[in-house]
Amino acid sequence: MNKERPVLENLIKEHMSAIELFQNQTLRPVIKMQHDLLIASFSNYIQKRKLDFSSLTDSKKRSKISAVFGKDIHYKNFILGIIVGHFSTEEYQYYRFNSSELNKRILKIVAQRVQDSLEQFS
Repeated sequence: MNKERPVLENLIKEHMSAIELFQNQTLRPVIKMQHDLLIASFSNYIQKRKLDFSSLTDSKKRSKISAVFGKDIHYKNFILGIIVGHFSTEEYQYYRFNSSELNKRILKIVAQRVQDSLEQFS
């Protein structure tokens, strides 16, 4: 399915750093556009690893999600690929020189989206 990148209103403010501007103009719209795929990939992740998510409390589910996004390098790289694959050439050039900071931001935003979608993993 070919989705268009959404335009998110009211995220651009005066006196934003270049990183914040990139986050709000590029990262957040791409992450929103890929929401269903990100949720499906995490659902697949917990099934493949035979994690019994349904028996955990919401607090423990959130902790588990944080642990996955903090420790599983292969999964983190997979998530980064889902997002970075939607950059234009110009966006990628900016990303290349700021990848360390932007990767942290991408993973933090995606982990929060997954945590906010707990009902989809029951």
